[in-house]
Amino acid sequence: MDNKKVIKINHIDKIEGHAGFVGDIVDGNIKKARFEVIMGIRLFERIMVGRKFEEAANISARICGVCPVVHYLTALKAIESALDVSVPEDAITMRKILMLGQFVQSHTLHVYFLSLSDFFDISETGSLVKKFPEYTGLVLNVREYGNELIHVFGGRTIHPVSGKIGGFRVAPSRLKVEKLLKQNDEILKQAIKLGEFFAELNYPGFSRETEYVALKNNKEYTIYDGNITSTKGLNIPPEKFEKNIEEIQLPYEAVKRVKKNDKEIMVGALARLNINYDKLNREAAKILKKSNIMLPSFNSFYNIMAQMIEIINCIEEANKLLEKVLKSDLKNIATDYKVKEGYGVGVIEAPRGALYHAYGINAKGKINKLNIITPTAQLISNMEKDLEEYLPRVLNLTEKERTRKIKMMIRAYDPCITCSVH
Repeated sequence: MDNKKVIKINHIDKIEGHAGFVGDIVDGNIKKARFEVIMGIRLFERIMVGRKFEEAANISARICGVCPVVHYLTALKAIESALDVSVPEDAITMRKILMLGQFVQSHTLHVYFLSLSDFFDISETGSLVKKFPEYTGLVLNVREYGNELIHVFGGRTIHPVSGKIGGFRVAPSRLKVEKLLKQNDEILKQAIKLGEFFAELNYPGFSRETEYVALKNNKEYTIYDGNITSTKGLNIPPEKFEKNIEEIQLPYEAVKRVKKNDKEIMVGALARLNINYDKLNREAAKILKKSNIMLPSFNSFYNIMAQMIEIINCIEEANKLLEKVLKSDLKNIATDYKVKEGYGVGVIEAPRGALYHAYGINAKGKINKLNIITPTAQLISNMEKDLEEYLPRVLNLTEKERTRKIKMMIRAYDPCITCSVH
């Protein structure tokens, strides 16, 4: 008879949403690692079918309280694709700034308040704050700057209201943009100091080769537009993504999984870094060098450091785009359009990886088809494969220490369970 043992963690704390973990061990060998989503399906895709296309962005922004900006903008991009709407350059610049703010506020939350404690075996956030009061102050300042970028260009911090199909309803206050630009140098210095701190952390040694997928273009470290590319040769326009991947709905899960050629893929900060590292801004590139990450890296724990590098890169990029906004009169920030039947796809890099929205619209302007593919749905299977390979290294530790190590790997992925069960 097989000697079977089960490792079970009922709740993974310090991630967005509710999930657990189960590892099956037979005769001392790891047979399966399962990331268990403990949330019911929310049916956002079904809710929007039959509604007016103008409502899509505002509704989909409610999928997630951590990253509403990217759902909002990706929905707008998909609708614009369906209606063949060309967005003015100034509006695209403003959307990019919104996304930079989204990255900064989300990444700072994850790297510092959710993941940093794992490196010091600290369970309570209060203890982390007491141990690192200076760095806590720095990260709060940097995060607030990201929130303010969203507020100034989106109209409010949580769910943007200033955007619309074709661009923006209103331009930001020039005085507020000037204030953000003046703050940028100091915020960048603080982010660099944080980056140097994270570069010196002791990341667990781990490597399992997988296929990393992210947007890429030849102009910038892209998060807003580009082709979908991978470390194994994928290079396709966004509208072909649905034909190149497979969505899998297991009978016992509320989340749909994604595979490519029946293989797992990895998305997120480390995927973007592996694919776009040569487009990093100067200070972000310096921190990458200090981190000693050898690219391509297949160590999922480095997703944390990759997010820290992206925080610095986003602040540098914000400086350039804020200057660009101030040089424009912002009189052309929206394009008129006509309602017609169509189908469109929008893709933007969310903090946790590429986010896809696809909408079909009928001649009356009603949504008749909808598909949303979130980053967490794409990375769950890869996470499980990593855990299967990682478990033998922690199997003989005490239950407390083994649990801490498993949680650390899961948290490094920064999963968003709320998005996954949209």
